[in-house]
This record gives sequence, structure tokens and C-alpha cells, in this order.
Amino acid sequence: MKKYILIAGTISTLFLYSCAKASLPHETPPVVITPVTPTPPTPPPPVDTFFYAKGADIGWLSQMEAEGKKFYDANGNQKDCIELLKSKGINSIRLRVWVNPSTIYCGTADVISQAKRAQNLGMKIMIDFHYSDWWADPGKQNKPAAWKNLAFDALTTTLYNYTKDVVTQLKTNGVTPTWIQIGNETNDGMLWEEGRASKSMANFSALIAAGAKAVREASPSSKVIVHISNGYDNAMFRWMFDGLKSNNVDYDVIAMSLYPSATNWQLINDQCYVNMLDMVSRYNKEIMISEVGMDYTKATECRGFLTDIILKNKSLANHKGLGVFYWEPECFNNWQGYNMGAFDNNGKPTIAMDAFLN
Repeated sequence: MKKYILIAGTISTLFLYSCAKASLPHETPPVVITPVTPTPPTPPPPVDTFFYAKGADIGWLSQMEAEGKKFYDANGNQKDCIELLKSKGINSIRLRVWVNPSTIYCGTADVISQAKRAQNLGMKIMIDFHYSDWWADPGKQNKPAAWKNLAFDALTTTLYNYTKDVVTQLKTNGVTPTWIQIGNETNDGMLWEEGRASKSMANFSALIAAGAKAVREASPSSKVIVHISNGYDNAMFRWMFDGLKSNNVDYDVIAMSLYPSATNWQLINDQCYVNMLDMVSRYNKEIMISEVGMDYTKATECRGFLTDIILKNKSLANHKGLGVFYWEPECFNNWQGYNMGAFDNNGKPTIAMDAFLN
């Protein structure tokens, strides 16, 4: 009896197992998971490290300070002038150097002192050689008195030695200029009469080449500038730089001056922009606006002028536009008869300087 029960139990168990197995769903093959390589995050756009110069020529500053001029921010707080300019966006300083001036101002020692001071505040430096004892500009390019009677070959050698000596002194004092101008507003050459370009482009070219050679040897990282005025005058620029090209002159930067009025600045800027484009296309040179200015009483118009010319210069392809320098913005109260600064008669920056903040 127990035997039959055992068999029945066994059969029942087998039956249940068979039914249970039959009731299972159809078995599927295991799922193969293919590893997915995660998409790397999009890298940030490259940081543009190009330095754009927003500059001020402050050659008069040491003399102004010596004569008691003070400078103030918008709230009436007295400030160091260079620090005040820096707070308005200025990042570069331009200094003219005269050979044997009648005072200490703009001589080599004064320039070195001012350059060190500006550099210590984080400024880049442009040195502007006038090759004269006083002003050199389109209307006058007088030789230094000590060079007056030199024959042309000796004049060229003296220019080379003098340039190299000044740059070497700057370097010895810890200042490496970012840019060095060989001559100031040399529309018709420099060191007249021998270096007058309309009489001898070859002579003028030799003088520029001598200065450039001195810079290359004393401060190889400094860019060599050739500077003429009236940046809107394309015909004059072509005449000058075609002449330098035909004489194989070594330089890096074409610099311009621009002093429009409150009523014509849009036209002047448009003409200057066309000229800048042509200089880049024709000579493949970088472009600096080394001097700008406008009547200080026209601060609103001046701000528009500056904003526009900075935009136009900065827009040149491949970073060919290097910067814009305001000439003596710190001048006020008709200092030295000059009224195209960018400070009001209380020694405060006008709104014109706001253009450099952008």
C-alpha cells in the first residue's frame, strides 16, 4: 500500500514539474550590452590672448606735476594721474624722447623715469624718437644742434648709436618697450634737409633703417614703428610706404595720427578705415593709431569718435589693428596752449575717456 502511494506521489510530482515547465515562457537569449563611449564635453572656445593697446601719450606729465597740477576722479578724490588713466581703461603709455632738450623734460633720464613708473603700474611702453631737441612734426624736422653739421653718413651712424644707447639704457633700467617709433609724424622725412623724403627717399629710408637696426640689436622683441600724420590721406601714405618698400626698409608697424573735429569725425574715420585696409593689403603691416585728439569741450562727440576708431582699428583681420593712443589726454586749463586733451578744467577725465573702458 505504501508502495503505491509513493509511486502516485512521484507521478504527481513529475506531473506538476512537467506542467510547470510547460507553462514557462519561451527562453530568450541573453542581451549583449555594447559599451558606449561617452561624448567628451565641448571644450571652451580658445581664449584670445591678443593684447590691444588702449594708450595715452603723457610726455607732459612730469612737467605738469612739477608745476603743481593735480588730477581727480569723478568724485573729486585726488589720484595719481597714471593710476587714474588706468582706471579709465588705459593699458599703454607713449613717451617722446628729445636728444638734448633745453629742460630736463622729455630727455632720456625723464623718459626712463616715466617709463619705469608706468611699467610698475602694469602699462606697456611705446618710445617715440623725435630725433630733435624739441618738437618734430610735419611742419618741422630740425636736427639736434649737436648733429647739425654732420655729413650724411655720420648723421646716419649718429642716429644709430643714439637710438641704441637710449634703448639700452631703458633695458638696463628694466624697461623693454613694446613699440619703438623711429621718427615722429615723418610725412616728409626727418632730420631736414638731408633726410627730407621729397628730396631723397633713399636718404630718409637709410635713416629709418639705421634706427630699426639699433632697435633690432638692443631690444629684439620691440616692434619698429614708422609714423605719419593725417591717417585719412591714403595718397600720402601710399607715397611714403611705397618709397620705404622700394628701399627695402625694415619695420613692423604703420602708425597714424588723427585729429578730427566734432563735426567731421565720422567722415575722417571712414576715410581712415579705408586707408588702414589698404595699408594692410598693400604692405601686410600692422596698424597703430599713435595719436588722436579732439577739443576737450566736445567730450560727447570725442567719445563717439574714439569708440568708432577703436572699433574700426580692432576689426582689421588677423589682429593687424594694434591699438589707439590719445595724445596728452591729461592736459587741462589750456596747458601749454593745448585744448585737445580729455580732462576738464577741474582736472577730471571727461566722458571721452569712457571709450577706452569697452
